[in-house]
Amino acid sequence: MLPPAPSHRILIVSDAWQPQVNGVVRTLTTLTGELRDMGHEVDVIGPNRFRTIPCPTYPDISLSLLPGRRLSRMIEAFKPDALHIATEGPLGVAARRWAKRTGFAFTTAFHTRFAEYVKARTGIPVRPIYAWMRRFHGAGQGTMVATASLRDELAGRGFRNIRAWSRGVDLSLFQPEPREDWGLPRPIFLHVGRIAVEKNIAAFLDLDLPGSKVVVGGGPMLAKYQREYPGVHFTGPKHGKALAQAYAGGDVFVFPSLTDTFGLVILESLACGTPVAAFPVTGPKDVLADADGIIGAVDTDLRAAAMAALGADRQACRAHAERYSWRACAETFLSHLVPLMAGQDAVREDS
Repeated sequence: MLPPAPSHRILIVSDAWQPQVNGVVRTLTTLTGELRDMGHEVDVIGPNRFRTIPCPTYPDISLSLLPGRRLSRMIEAFKPDALHIATEGPLGVAARRWAKRTGFAFTTAFHTRFAEYVKARTGIPVRPIYAWMRRFHGAGQGTMVATASLRDELAGRGFRNIRAWSRGVDLSLFQPEPREDWGLPRPIFLHVGRIAVEKNIAAFLDLDLPGSKVVVGGGPMLAKYQREYPGVHFTGPKHGKALAQAYAGGDVFVFPSLTDTFGLVILESLACGTPVAAFPVTGPKDVLADADGIIGAVDTDLRAAAMAALGADRQACRAHAERYSWRACAETFLSHLVPLMAGQDAVREDS
């Protein structure tokens, strides 16, 4: 870990960064704000500083074109005390290559089930992709993961030096009141998130449920689902207080994803007092565990989970969300960082 100091220069390299809107960007944006409030100097190098092309099959995501030389100059100009590589895209690969070439140490994070996303879009098997990801992360001094079940899964796939790094929620923004009225028959079964094939949203849209279904968010599948499910109320993206009010206006938040590594939306919903229904997979089964009171349900039958969650305790939902702090998230992240020079120190010790 980094030596005690009033402040450190921390550099984060991420292929997911503003103006993209997703859980990785929200995590890194909030994390950098907390670290700066703690007195640290933080910079994030993202695709917005490079020439980019749209990601094949997902044009909302930009991929940096041949970033190696320019990225190397940026890293060296910043003179970081610690380097964190957040993603496995072109920028992450280039930053890893720089660190390997110079002998400097770095940490990584496993934010996204990249292998499953690629398989959902192309049919490529996950095994060779996980083998590549294992080598990518294995070059670092530690891989941060958000949940215990993901840690166990990656360990089973041969990943090493895995470090626990949970998430937080903005409790001042996401509150149980005020609640969106919607003007629709209740109960309101709500989903919030990016509308993309890997999110498995059709599993929710196909459910036979009483009341109404509401979907908040945008993404590449929005127009298709609007055509195919005319009985569902699609609002498009919401932000800030409007998003919090939407969460609070739901009776059950349905989270159908099978591939998320955490699911920030789960915490946001709970903070607004709305219980969660989900499959028993990484993310929901971790976040919903050990609650004082019923805050939702997980079941291989998503409809059964949704119906069971109707009986949850909204006050218990809020109380459980209050256990998660972005400041604690930042402190844990900081504790896992390693000095940039640690890699060269190791080389000198071996020589």
